[in-house]
Amino acid sequence: MADANHFDVVILGAGSGGYACALRAAQLGLSVALVEKDRLGGTCLHVGCIPTKALLHAAEVADAARHADQFGVRATLEGVDMAGVNAYKDGVVDRLFKGLTGLIKGRGITVVEGSGRLTAPDTVEVDGTSYTGKHVVLATGSYSRTLPGLEVDGQRVLTSEHALTLDRVPASAVVLGGGVIGCEFASVWSSFGTEVTIVEALPRLMASEDADSSKHLERAFRKRKIKALTGKPFLKVEHTESGVRVHVEGADPVEAELLLVAVGRGPRTEGLGYEEQGVAVDRGFVPTDERCRTNVPGVFAVGDIVPGLQLAHRGFAQGIFVAEEIAGLAPTPVDDAGIPRVTYCDPELASVGLTEAQAREAHGDDAVETLVYDLGGNGKSQILKTSGSVKLVRRKDGPVIGVHLVGARVGELIGEAQLIYNWDAFPEDVAPLIHAHPTQNEALGEAHLALAGKPLHAHS
Repeated sequence: MADANHFDVVILGAGSGGYACALRAAQLGLSVALVEKDRLGGTCLHVGCIPTKALLHAAEVADAARHADQFGVRATLEGVDMAGVNAYKDGVVDRLFKGLTGLIKGRGITVVEGSGRLTAPDTVEVDGTSYTGKHVVLATGSYSRTLPGLEVDGQRVLTSEHALTLDRVPASAVVLGGGVIGCEFASVWSSFGTEVTIVEALPRLMASEDADSSKHLERAFRKRKIKALTGKPFLKVEHTESGVRVHVEGADPVEAELLLVAVGRGPRTEGLGYEEQGVAVDRGFVPTDERCRTNVPGVFAVGDIVPGLQLAHRGFAQGIFVAEEIAGLAPTPVDDAGIPRVTYCDPELASVGLTEAQAREAHGDDAVETLVYDLGGNGKSQILKTSGSVKLVRRKDGPVIGVHLVGARVGELIGEAQLIYNWDAFPEDVAPLIHAHPTQNEALGEAHLALAGKPLHAHS
């Protein structure tokens, strides 16, 4: 008689990486147990990508009302009703959650609710019951980091999870961290009417992006009256009668109603039995080879616990890869450089491939060529009243190895950009392609025309 608790694949964690792995494995005819202590969908669906982008869209609507007269429309912004905004946000999350739950159920996947722990290389124990698998996939995700000595109380000192459930628009806020999470919340709150100051220890905002993208973002934020104290490490925070006083190195203290701690996310691996079962862990992360295999045979790891980009779509792709690997399909490994990256503040930043600095380090200064196309020459960008640019990085006489976009809604352009990068396209390959007019997508075409030596609206 078959063991009801034995499966082809046992997956610990039902976030983007875990549930994608489960769905694909079940589709391929494998028996799957999916262990989750909270709700299916994980960080991205419930406290990450989806709810934050809903807030960002509400912020865009607020700005559209505030600046409607620029388009000849008479409108006034009476204010932001956070109860209504939260209801809209939660409605989006709830509909996607119900859809995902239905998908999981429809594929015949066994969902195990509870806190799982690795108790053997082939066993996950959940609240006293053991589930064994021919293969185990670790997909336990991440948590909001803080700094040593910085106490998060959820009232005046918040993480992004707290900020997502805030029932009011703060009058003022300090955002500690100028990365993706920090810039997105700074953008939302500024649009809602908050006075925002970003504190960042590194020399520029969005330091992982191309330097030109960072410069454009900082100019745009200054125009929006978002203050950015870059190159200013955090020292301490004090509570005041009305909020917080934030001390930073090399600048005056900043007083505000609250402090958002947005210093990145840490891997959720502690206390889960990984190291006890021989799985290598480095500073909390689980190193893998290019096929997502840990050092323990039969144990895979995907998503935010694996060193590299902490992006939902990276975990999703890795989850599908692992399911196909287990099924013997020999899939192509996921290349981190080929994963599109988008920051959804206003203006948006989107990129794929290498930054100019990375390209010059990898190939040498003389072997790299760049081109910047200003969105001021793009008709749709003029219609949207946005500014920004398309920056291309290529190997001289070779393919495009980096695409960097700044401007309203440019995240929607990254699909073509990732095809250009992942297919090793030369500018001469892209230049003949016809882009619909008027679209911002034309800017990609114009940039490649210019880099191919036949600029029209662009200056080479």
